[in-house]
Amino acid sequence: MPTDSWATLLVDGQWRPGATSFEVVDPATGEPIGRAADGTARDALAALDAACAAAEAWRAVSAEERGGHLRRAAAAIRDRVDVLAALLTRENGKPLGEARAELLGSARMLEWSAEEARRAGGRVLPPSPSGPGLVVKAPVGPALAITPWNFPASMLIRKIGLALAAGAPLIVKPAEQTPLIATELVRVLHDTGLPAGVLQSITTSRPAEVAGALLADPRLRKVSFTGSTEVGLGLLRATDTHLRRTSLELGGHSPAIVFADADLPAAAAGVVAAKFFNAGQSCIAVNRLYAHRSVHDELLGLIEEKVAALRVGHGAAEGTTIGPLIDQAALDKVERQVADAVERGARVRVGGRRWSGPAELKGAFYEPTVLTEVGDDMLVTREETFGPVLPVYSFDTDDEAVTRANATEYGLAAYLFGRDLSRLWTAADRLDFGVIGVNDPAPVRPELPFGGMRNSGQEREGGAEGIEAFLETKAIAIKL
Repeated sequence: MPTDSWATLLVDGQWRPGATSFEVVDPATGEPIGRAADGTARDALAALDAACAAAEAWRAVSAEERGGHLRRAAAAIRDRVDVLAALLTRENGKPLGEARAELLGSARMLEWSAEEARRAGGRVLPPSPSGPGLVVKAPVGPALAITPWNFPASMLIRKIGLALAAGAPLIVKPAEQTPLIATELVRVLHDTGLPAGVLQSITTSRPAEVAGALLADPRLRKVSFTGSTEVGLGLLRATDTHLRRTSLELGGHSPAIVFADADLPAAAAGVVAAKFFNAGQSCIAVNRLYAHRSVHDELLGLIEEKVAALRVGHGAAEGTTIGPLIDQAALDKVERQVADAVERGARVRVGGRRWSGPAELKGAFYEPTVLTEVGDDMLVTREETFGPVLPVYSFDTDDEAVTRANATEYGLAAYLFGRDLSRLWTAADRLDFGVIGVNDPAPVRPELPFGGMRNSGQEREGGAEGIEAFLETKAIAIKL
């Protein structure tokens, strides 16, 4: 793929260069891999003008036709998955196998969204003495999607698929760390023949300036954001003159509970997968592991063995299972949490320090780490880590485990491992989290709604609920 094509913005159906560009680096080596167009507030408002102009015509396009664009894009992603995965790995750092899986999952999400376009109808109510009633769904209008760097393909595609399926024109603002894969995926969608203004992309190194210009404009009717809780709360406070629909998928502090009757080898494999995928840089990564005291030591031994076998390196190198953290600030945060835990009495069982590899790998690497004897007052217990560190705790009763798991301001994901269905159901019912994996380390599927409670967000993406985020509801009463 030509690298000069990355330094372009998609505005009103045309790829155009930015006035300036910014450098994008491989987080494993620090070496530049390309440049992205550095969009401005002026570019963003031009995109909003085009989205507003396109809104009525796109709304009138049939659900079948809108879905056709998404299905063609899904097929194109599958055809180019190896090339796209190589770019994703170079830009984000994750292992090549994970990048490939993310892209194939993105294709599935597009296909799901295409079908949701057909199902996004309303309903006819039984006649009342006054006459019949209708509930009608309508596109929310021009929307903005702000996407993160940790899953720069799947988070982008999930928002694009649902918005376009609903009939809402969309402007995407990818993370400044990973604009290249986003540009390529927007190109895939655009090349399906989308009308001008329906999908537009503004890459930028000045996200606050670009987003601020759009948020100040009342013509923007919807924002869908995935990122930190701090930034998400800021988006809600961004204007005080008008309301708009806002979907937020924010931070997490996911607990995993392993009950005494769990299949311990399977639970150990599940916890390691759910913790160390993408080097722990996932909002649904396990941040706290609660093991029943009777199986704590056996489970810990199995986990230590698996974690010690993880291979750190460049994501494109064969056999790599842990890539770099995205930048130095991420590494500093992980080091700060581990140092705080050790100073307060925690014990490092595996890892616990920066990883030193070949000289060319200058990135922010950290060894996969397991901590025990962790207290509830430590930073690692209270703050989201976003790195490859697993703190392990023990518990004695089911009630204690659930109470401690819920002791956080976040409510995105949680995990349960055990055999007793009654116990699992009771725990799942009591856990205050939007996504719960029961003996399942990867509880994210296109057909399931995704989102959190409390400070982990509002509204949902995916599932039958996902398209509702881009639809308004009208009640029509008819008097005969």
